[in-house]
Amino acid sequence: MTEAKRRPLPHDFHPPVPAFTVTSEDVEPGATLNDAQVQAAGNTSPQLRWEGFPPETRSFAVTCYDPDAPTGSGFWHWVLFDIPVSVTELPTAAGSGKFEGLPEGAVHARNDYGTKDFGGAAPPPGDGPHRYVFTVYAVDQEKLGPDSDASPAVVGFNLRFHTLARAHLIGEYENPAAG
Repeated sequence: MTEAKRRPLPHDFHPPVPAFTVTSEDVEPGATLNDAQVQAAGNTSPQLRWEGFPPETRSFAVTCYDPDAPTGSGFWHWVLFDIPVSVTELPTAAGSGKFEGLPEGAVHARNDYGTKDFGGAAPPPGDGPHRYVFTVYAVDQEKLGPDSDASPAVVGFNLRFHTLARAHLIGEYENPAAG
């Protein structure tokens, strides 16, 4: 995908907020995603760890978004919120499979696959590299408001008004054209 085809990040439409830090053992910023984070291979949510968020944070939300999807509205791969403020790390696979390590009280909203979990990268063959934006939001309330039946747009609407700070890292994945 050429630089000109790249679409804005979801945060570009929200008011600016302070940044904090998110790191991952599974996603290297700017690098190609591991097979584990690809839908046809592992379909496993990555490990994420964050720090440096504001002291008034009351909970966290985590999303994964592909702004380069050929939909006109991007593609939401993961929407998780109401993560307790005491939790500052999600282990690998917390958002997929048996949800091992998913914090009690955390809520998965449906992603654009229509499931309530992490859905791995799956860009159309030959569409070029897509960016996968993993974002952690520091939220100003313990419960964001929506329930697990909310769309990513509704969750994003609520995050627009309740985000104190934000951290993100971006990996890429390209599905080569069929031979």
